[in-house]
Amino acid sequence: MMNKKVFIIHGLETSPNGGWRPWLMAELEKRDVYACALPMPEPDNPVCKEWIDEISRNVNRNTNDEIYLVGHSLGVPAVLRYLEKDPGGVMIRASVLVAGPYANTGNKKLDSFFEKEFDFEKIKSRCEHFAVIHGSNDPLVPPEDAKSLSKCLNAELTIIKNGGHLNGSAGIYSLPECLHVLEKTMHLFTG
Repeated sequence: MMNKKVFIIHGLETSPNGGWRPWLMAELEKRDVYACALPMPEPDNPVCKEWIDEISRNVNRNTNDEIYLVGHSLGVPAVLRYLEKDPGGVMIRASVLVAGPYANTGNKKLDSFFEKEFDFEKIKSRCEHFAVIHGSNDPLVPPEDAKSLSKCLNAELTIIKNGGHLNGSAGIYSLPECLHVLEKTMHLFTG
C-alpha cells in the first residue's frame, strides 16, 4: 500500500515550524499520515531554483508514495514552479495553496519566483487536485490573487473571514480548512 506523505512549504522570512504548520503535522500524524514542513533554503533571501530543488529532492525520494503539497505565502509560487518545471515527474495527488501570491506585489525578494507567467496547463498536468485558501483581509496578498489562482487551476476556493495572512502574526495557529481539504482528497483518491 502507498503511504500518504504531505510536504509543507513555508513562506518568505519564516520557518518550517511557525503558525499552523506544527498543528497540521500533529493532526495528520494522528491519522497515520506522514507530514513534514520542509526548511526552505535562505528564507530571508529566497532563490526560486533553490526552493524548487528542495521540493524536488524530497518528492523524488518518495516516488512510491502518494504525495501532497501544501504551500503558504511564498511557498505557493514555489509549489507552482515545482509543478511547472518537470512535466514528466511524479504525479502529485493534491496541492493546497494558502495565502499565496498570483503575481509579485513589488517585493524585490520575490522576483525570481515571478520572472515569467505561470504555465497553468503544465502545472495542472502534474497534480490531480488543487485547493486555494485565503484570508478575506490579507494585508500582504490581495484576495483577488486567490480568485485568479483558483480560476486558473480550477481549484476550490475557501475564503476565511478576517484570517489576515493566515499566519502566526494573524493569530492563526490551526487551519482546519487545510486539514479538511487533505482529508477529503485522501479519501477521494484511495484505491
